[in-house]
Amino acid sequence: MARVVIASPLEPELVERLRAVDDRLEVVFEPDLLPPPRYPCDHAGDPAFTRTPAQEERFTQLVSEAEVLFGFPREEPEQIAWAVRIAPKLRFVQATFAGAGQQLAAAGLTREEVERIAWASSAGVHATPLAEWSLLGILALTKGLPALQRDKAARRWREHWPVGELRGQTLLVVGLGEIGREVARLGEAFGMRVEGVSRREGDLDRLLPHADAIVIALPLTAETRGLFDRTRLASMRPGAILVNVGRGAVLDEQALVEALRSGHLTGAALDAFTEEPLPADSALWELDNVIISPHTAALSVHENERIVELFADNLRRYLAGEELRSRIRTDLFY
Repeated sequence: MARVVIASPLEPELVERLRAVDDRLEVVFEPDLLPPPRYPCDHAGDPAFTRTPAQEERFTQLVSEAEVLFGFPREEPEQIAWAVRIAPKLRFVQATFAGAGQQLAAAGLTREEVERIAWASSAGVHATPLAEWSLLGILALTKGLPALQRDKAARRWREHWPVGELRGQTLLVVGLGEIGREVARLGEAFGMRVEGVSRREGDLDRLLPHADAIVIALPLTAETRGLFDRTRLASMRPGAILVNVGRGAVLDEQALVEALRSGHLTGAALDAFTEEPLPADSALWELDNVIISPHTAALSVHENERIVELFADNLRRYLAGEELRSRIRTDLFY
């Protein structure tokens, strides 16, 4: 029997789906040991939650006996290290978030500790909400939503004025994972001409000046950090729209502010930032041609269902000795 310990808040009916995967699995779920969720699909749970000494002893015992872990306790790097070091039989960890590689990198584990465990993120399960949010940003800025909001606040009824259309415009998707591919599919549905590029800088530099809208859907690695710097932002077509649903540090925020203030770019829709929460003194808050989401565009009422579907498939693969889906590359931590 492979012992699977649920270390993240989860709906009981979804736990039952995991128990039905294979008779060789012992799925252990004791919700009173986990922080209660504050909202649907909350994986960290209430930060004020504390266990009694007896509960802490019980939780430690469960984790120490785990072969498979669902979720990192509290989604904190130090808790990853704690779990690995008290659970000598741990061989597979399914994370509940797409950027789990960054948390793993920050856990301070030795190479031997990292390599003895198969790590999987939830990359891919957020493709639908992030792609929809990307198109929301492009549509809002193309149709002049900031001006409409200003007019509404001023109770001003303007004369008719034309707005742009998505049909016929060029959409550049940077990052061709599941999120990027779904963005491309939706862009095509709106009649956009879609180009796609991975992290190859030559292709990016060739395509950037011709795009009306750019969606960044990249992970944060040594290759992608600062990829959208001042030079690349300046090379974008005047009036272009920029959307970032990847990682904040991929983008030079100060250079972006300057490009937005100057009018070089029509606007930006941002779901990720270099520093989170976004500091109150960030100039991004002041710009009405910027749509800000507090890194929540990926959240969906269907998130846990999709993560459990991925985890169930990975459990089958694990038992069969097959490659896991969304496995984290421990050389790059994504």
